[in-house]
Order: sequence, then C-alpha cells, then structure tokens
Amino acid sequence: MTVAVRSFAKINLGLYIGAKRADGFHDLRTVYQTIALHDVVRVSVARGTGIEIRCDDSRVPLDSSNTCYRIAERVMDALQASGRVTIEIEKDLPVQGGMGAASSNAVAAMFALERALKKRLPTAKKLQIAAAVGSDLPLFVIGGTVLGVGRGEEVYPLADSPAVPMVVVMPEVGVSTPKAFTEWDARAGEDAGRSGGTSGLTPSRASDRLFEVGCALSAWLSGSTNLGAPARAGGRAGNLLSDLVRAGIRNDFEQVVFSQIPELLDMKRALVRAGAKYASLSGSGSTLYGLFGSASGATKAANRLKKQGLAAVATRTLTRREMNRSLVVGR
Repeated sequence: MTVAVRSFAKINLGLYIGAKRADGFHDLRTVYQTIALHDVVRVSVARGTGIEIRCDDSRVPLDSSNTCYRIAERVMDALQASGRVTIEIEKDLPVQGGMGAASSNAVAAMFALERALKKRLPTAKKLQIAAAVGSDLPLFVIGGTVLGVGRGEEVYPLADSPAVPMVVVMPEVGVSTPKAFTEWDARAGEDAGRSGGTSGLTPSRASDRLFEVGCALSAWLSGSTNLGAPARAGGRAGNLLSDLVRAGIRNDFEQVVFSQIPELLDMKRALVRAGAKYASLSGSGSTLYGLFGSASGATKAANRLKKQGLAAVATRTLTRREMNRSLVVGR
C-alpha cells in the first residue's frame, strides 16, 4: 500500500540570531508558521531491505544524505520494522528556499511511514527523531504557530492564529543556510573587532536581544501584546501575527542575504508596493512572503507581481488543526 502525505511549507515570523555556541550552532529565536503550499510525499513498504528515494527534481539528493532517507532509517529502527521503503517526492516547493521543504519532506515521510506500517510512535519520540536529523524538522511534527528556540529544534506550540492571506515569491536563486551563517559570523566578527569584542563570534549584544525577544513573547503568552498593551478582543489566537508585525519583528538573515543578492531586497519592496502589510525573507531565503489583509488583496498582488516577472503565488497560513486534517492525500 502506498500512503501519500502533504508536506507543508513554513515561514519564519521573525528570526533572531544569537551567539555561536560551543557545538558550532547558534542560539535562535523564531516563530515558525506552517502555510498551505506543499509538496506531496508517497511512501510504500514492500518485502526486502533498503531505502529508495525517487524525485524528478535533479537538485534533490537520492542517496543517504536526503533527510527523508535519514529519518526513514530511524523510524524503521524505532518501530522495529523491516522491509524495503520507497519514498517518492513530488516537488512544488523550492530547494534552498527558506521554507523548510527538505525538513517538511522528511517529517511527511515519517507520518506516511507510520501509516504504511500501521504503527505509531509517541509524539515525544517523533520529536526526538526529527531533532536528530535537523534543526527545523520538529516544527513540522507540531505544525501551526510554533515558537522555536535553541538552535531552532526546541519547539513549543503557540495558540494558532486564524488563516492569514499571503503572497509567496519564490526566486530561482537558492541560498545555502550554512553559508549564510558563515557570512553572519564573519560580519559579527568584524563588528566585534571594531568594538573591542571577541573576534569571530557574534557579539554578546545578540544574546541580550534574544532575551528581549523572549520577554516579549512571554508577555504575549501571559495575555498582553508584546508592546505591553492589553490583548484586544478576539483573544491571543487572533492577534499573534498582528502583534508581532506591529512590534517590528525582523529576520536577521536579511542583513546578510540582501547584500549578497540585492534583487531579493527589490522583491521585498515589490511586495510592500503591492499592498503587503508586512513582508520578510523566510529563514535564510531565498523565498520572500507578504501578509495581506484579505484573500482578494493577496490574489491581486500575486497577479501584479507575476506581470513583473516574479514567481508569485497567493496562499494563506495553515493552523495546526487544518494541517492535521488535510495531511493525508485523498482523505
């Protein structure tokens, strides 16, 4: 039996980079948000052994370096299952686009493999396996609106916001996250050298900023907006996006990526000119997104951007419940 599962993308609602840790990773603060755009991952288990990855996109590795391969190994071991696993990835999401496509594919493969084997793992075990494979895999185990801390793998579900219309622009150019971090560290080292700090490391002020972000999120979770004003009517779920946007959240990677690829900054400005209430790079890029006040506004903006030659698509954010209900194709 083949099980087909939707592999939803994510955006980052702000991404703050802190100090480089002893393990080589950086401390991060971000709010992940799943969106309706998706790939489809099909998994089947037959007699035999081994794992086979299939994908028509030449940029997707088909060997053991693929995140789907790595997670399938761990899931089969955790479930004490045997058989030949075939994973087929139908790509619509960009590669190296900052939307977590490879990570989402892997978690989708885990969900599909569970169903194909008719065995389930506890959520805690799924989170453990996901974190072992990559930093932004655990968010897809939870879905919806998710707080990410640590190196991004420590995740906490937040109250979901209702669907927010948006436009996603997917440039052809890709951005390597490791290279973006390397450039961030190089720039941070230069800043530290000029200020008399420790060369080669993110300045300590980055950790101070992460603390401030944590305090703001704590204020929101306790019933206040992160500007200190009382929560408006409708509750926190309806206000998270607007509160974060109103607070002036940003993605630190923009400082690096926009200087390397100036056309991405032009695309962000195009989103704002098209009516986006807020526009940002997602993750380390290259995907950009804009949040809109209405679905019709998002559709008009996407059409306008397409006429300018941009690969733009109107979509919306996806709540945790919606993601879980629409996960399996054909249900």
